[in-house]
Amino acid sequence: MYTDPISDMLTRIRNAIMAKHEKVEVPSSKMKKIITEILKEEGYIKNFKVVKDEGKEKIIIYLKYHKDEPVIHGLERVSRPSRRVYRGADELPEVLGGYGIAIVSTSKGVLTTKKAKELGVGGEVICKVW
Repeated sequence: MYTDPISDMLTRIRNAIMAKHEKVEVPSSKMKKIITEILKEEGYIKNFKVVKDEGKEKIIIYLKYHKDEPVIHGLERVSRPSRRVYRGADELPEVLGGYGIAIVSTSKGVLTTKKAKELGVGGEVICKVW
């Protein structure tokens, strides 16, 4: 049993990219599905699907490469169970001068920092992707 399922998901993706795998499987949860949807919308992964295996749901994430280089260069967990990181709408982080994204859990749902700033809401900074 792991204590931070989102960190586990990001580590699995990071390891799969370093090993140049085509896909990676992670145990499913609502938050992980939303994060995966955002990664697809922002063009960091090819696709994903949720499948049931032996009564448990898992997410299969199809990784994206461009000219044999991974599209995802880095994944970083910001807020952890032991240290939550909250930011107001005007304090949300910018990743690599706008070339990356940060995912934030807000009162309006889980959003990228760009959408959160447009809506004028802050929240818990979950992770950064570039």
